[in-house]
Amino acid sequence: MSGSDGFPASYYGEPGVLGMLSNGISAFLVLLQNFNTARTNIQPSGVENILAGVQLIIIGGICQLLAGLLSFRKYDHLSGTAFIGYAALWSSYGATRIYFGALTQPPKPHDTTWRNTSLLLTNSPLNHYLEESAISGLVPYIILSFLLAFCSATVNYIMPFVFGAITLTLIFEAVGLVAGSWALIVSGILELLILIFAIYGSAVLLLKGLTQRLVLKGFGTPLFNVLLLGTGSSATAQKIGQEKKKNTKYAEPMALGFFCDTISPFIFAFYCFGYVKFFGLAAIWVTITSVAHIFSSYYANLRQDSYHTTKFGLHATYWVIKAWEEQAMVGDWFFVAASIVICVGSLNADCLELVHNLLFLIVTVSTVSQIPSQAFYIFFGVTCSVFTAVSLYATFARLINTIAEKSLIPVGPQPVSTSSLSKAFRCQKNNEEPSQSNTCHTPDALFYLVNGIASLAALHTTVIQAYVARLQINSGRFGSVISSVYAAVWATWTWFRFTDEMIWFSSQQVYAFTAGAIALLVINVFLILIAAYKNLVLLFMTIIMEVVLVCLLLSTLQALPYQLEMAMLAVVSIICLYGALASLFNCTLSQQLLPLGPAILKEFKQEITQDLPCPVADSRLTSGLLKIASLLEKGGVCGIPTDTVYALAASCKNPEAIEKIYNIKDRPAEKPICICISNVEQLVAAQPPFSPLLWEFMRNVYPGGISCIVKKGEWLRGLAYERVGTKESIMIRVPDHTVTGHLCDITGPLAITSANPSGETDSTHHNMVISRLGHKLQGVLCDGESNEIVASTIVNCLKIDEGTVSIVREGCVPAVKVLQIFERVKANMV
Repeated sequence: MSGSDGFPASYYGEPGVLGMLSNGISAFLVLLQNFNTARTNIQPSGVENILAGVQLIIIGGICQLLAGLLSFRKYDHLSGTAFIGYAALWSSYGATRIYFGALTQPPKPHDTTWRNTSLLLTNSPLNHYLEESAISGLVPYIILSFLLAFCSATVNYIMPFVFGAITLTLIFEAVGLVAGSWALIVSGILELLILIFAIYGSAVLLLKGLTQRLVLKGFGTPLFNVLLLGTGSSATAQKIGQEKKKNTKYAEPMALGFFCDTISPFIFAFYCFGYVKFFGLAAIWVTITSVAHIFSSYYANLRQDSYHTTKFGLHATYWVIKAWEEQAMVGDWFFVAASIVICVGSLNADCLELVHNLLFLIVTVSTVSQIPSQAFYIFFGVTCSVFTAVSLYATFARLINTIAEKSLIPVGPQPVSTSSLSKAFRCQKNNEEPSQSNTCHTPDALFYLVNGIASLAALHTTVIQAYVARLQINSGRFGSVISSVYAAVWATWTWFRFTDEMIWFSSQQVYAFTAGAIALLVINVFLILIAAYKNLVLLFMTIIMEVVLVCLLLSTLQALPYQLEMAMLAVVSIICLYGALASLFNCTLSQQLLPLGPAILKEFKQEITQDLPCPVADSRLTSGLLKIASLLEKGGVCGIPTDTVYALAASCKNPEAIEKIYNIKDRPAEKPICICISNVEQLVAAQPPFSPLLWEFMRNVYPGGISCIVKKGEWLRGLAYERVGTKESIMIRVPDHTVTGHLCDITGPLAITSANPSGETDSTHHNMVISRLGHKLQGVLCDGESNEIVASTIVNCLKIDEGTVSIVREGCVPAVKVLQIFERVKANMV
């Protein structure tokens, strides 16, 4: 464990190498094209533009997107925001090159139609319109890039130079679209600087990852202290609701969401005020930005943040639809209603969130179809401009406040306290426990909203619906079945009802839609049964959807009374609005404030679950703890809770029981199992020959979500020496969990490993342990939902006496925090 695990840890621990190299190589590609254009004074050919665009999308877009995703998993919200933001930039820029290339592609020898079209495009102002459209996308990126450069200066002094050079490059790229070759030369010089800074920064990070220390300078030392921007107040943090538990597995995705909310409305404002005459290319920029918006929603979902999952998912849907729709539809009013739901859901956040949501509400109002066209462009343009300014401020505030872990940039107090909201919306008595059927899952609110948009507007929201289905895969007993099927329903509806106006379907093709409608009717019957296990709101929605599918069937037979269709779609949208509001409130406040209704098949479900595959015990009862302790003492293997995820446990007094763990979860024999104790003093009793530095380090990190790898020795002989750890080392856990601590006090040290089949995701609820491994276990200690959704952070302490520790696996405790604790302990020891 000490030798071969260092390199993988360093490889996955420094995604900035990939991110900066992607920026450098992308800049180099543009540099070559700019210098060639300035030297020959000839614009690149169609093929050259297309190839350059594809390379920019692959290298600057996809590779940098991967770097951003890895950065978020490493709790690096600044790099995650920057890399995904720049991935959208380079992808949009690549799409622009492809667009230009497709228009300037020379005609085929005998293709008179394309030749005439090419001549028409050359002699028309379309090229000028495309340049204006590209500028409308570059300007917001210039502002945001400068913002990222400033924020990164509070972290290190390499990234500010990279991001600063990108900012200047974008300025001259925009100037070059209208001013000529001199701006392209300046831009090329700056792009060369980007490449140089990126190569050096990548080398610094690569060496840091390999050696676990900063060999070259640049990272670890900021240009200025972030605290100089203001004075944080812990009281203020509590006032704005920061006392609520946050999952620590993923970094803050809010800045990325506001980043995207800055770009899309800015492009629309340019168009509304007449600076952009042709919106086709701008629509591509908005669409690519909305993909980044979806990732901010996705990472909010991983943090179990229902509010931001719903908000950013709704915003992504809105900007994409507005970019591509050709006429106003009734669905605009649903966006207004959905925006009101988001406003209500942010009442217990902070003033900045509420103001941002109110402005988005005004934006949605400004696009309703009843506004005259002349007033529409002025109204929509002004609201987009104000919304852009607030989004820009919110991006800056979220970045700085998350870097400092304090409220340095003011975001305002909490408008309405959580307790006040609970009293206002409470629908249950205090002594009532919410039923399991009312358990809310993070993506539920977004599920209702996208279905409401599709029903009222009959818009094509299939992609967003598929995204919701992906979020709901692990959100309940039936996963994403309903979301996936309804994605197919709305796709079929859109294709038949709207495409038929442009493509005349033959009678055979219409019959195919008839058969499809019948199949969907049958499938929806099963969805009704699934909804009966959930709640009344979902059940009513699926029942009404059955009538909607009947309308689709009648439409294919040309026998549809459209009044029925309109009434049913309106009912679906109303149910979806209430479901979204209830789900958002219940998830955000972790209380059942607005009823979703009980599960109709609740009693039947309880009868099934009574037949459990193994004995279970309640962690809140002393008798339950003693029951599991007795099973462990007898050589049994049990599922137990920890401060992170659920674990399989066996007593170290029974080596055969430890051997059973390998068979239960199909764990490879070469993978070691660690020891769990209640406190460090329990380890002192074994008298291991640890150095004072190691003892002091363990006392500072224990109890907590950290596992320390230490050397084996004779002190471990009485604790299943051959069955735990490797030949040279053993990993030790001291969970910060009262139940686990008491259990270890009763049984002595336990051998533990995560309670999941080998290679599968961790178990975060006792029901997951029971359903996956219950038939192989002697008991499960039930403690409800786990505190984390990721296992502990593993720290290699084998070389601690040489003044170094390394992170083998980053888990619920950030690696940066572990290393900070070690440096502080080491300094105090000296």
